[in-house]
Amino acid sequence: MAVSGQRRRPVVALYERIADAVHDGTYPPGSTLPSEPKLAAELGVSRPALREALLLLQEDGLLTVRRGVGRTVNDRPPRRGFEHVQPLEELIGAGTPLRVRALLRTVEEPTDFTTQHLLAPARAELRFWESVLTGEGTAAALSHEWAAADELLDRVHPEFARALRATEEHAARGPAASMLSVLLGASRETALTAHSGITATLLGRRRGDQLGRPADTPAVLVTQVVRVGETPVLAAKHMLPTGAPALPVLQSH
Repeated sequence: MAVSGQRRRPVVALYERIADAVHDGTYPPGSTLPSEPKLAAELGVSRPALREALLLLQEDGLLTVRRGVGRTVNDRPPRRGFEHVQPLEELIGAGTPLRVRALLRTVEEPTDFTTQHLLAPARAELRFWESVLTGEGTAAALSHEWAAADELLDRVHPEFARALRATEEHAARGPAASMLSVLLGASRETALTAHSGITATLLGRRRGDQLGRPADTPAVLVTQVVRVGETPVLAAKHMLPTGAPALPVLQSH
């Protein structure tokens, strides 16, 4: 849920201003920030508030303090968290996106999960993609993604419907993609909103086999629903076992 700048604590709003400047290239990777007095004057804030925001940015991996040099922007600042809709393979890839390996591309009837999150009628046909995300030869996550029924997509997001069909038709001739990456690529002119939930669980036998881990391996389960307006167009479950790359989540108050 978006939180307006007026409702954020001042240090959080200041953190965001500096983080935005890092990500938009005002302070590019490897650059050194201005001195505290100069930066405080540029931003129009007090030095104690600036110092607190800079400390948080350092803790979160955007900045490094180097003796004799000052605060420098890390070469690979962490990608922004769930305040922007991003494919999981990019979000947890730490600057190097994970590879998507397709396990299954099919059509299935609604489950309890998709009935609840996609509002799918009982006899609808939903595209289902199962993928493993890998990095450095290791399985890092298992993704299950469902798209809303073609009839609904043709009405509320026809570009996404066409992109899904094209991706499946050409699947054998190119690298696999996640359904969310296809949705984002088809949504340059369409505003999206998303909601995610995070819970702790165990892999279980089938998912453990797919990820090469024991069934009792602790994991994080991320559920995600993406909407066009009020209409859900994609629902997903992502399973991240212990040892998977960190999942960055931005929280504001």
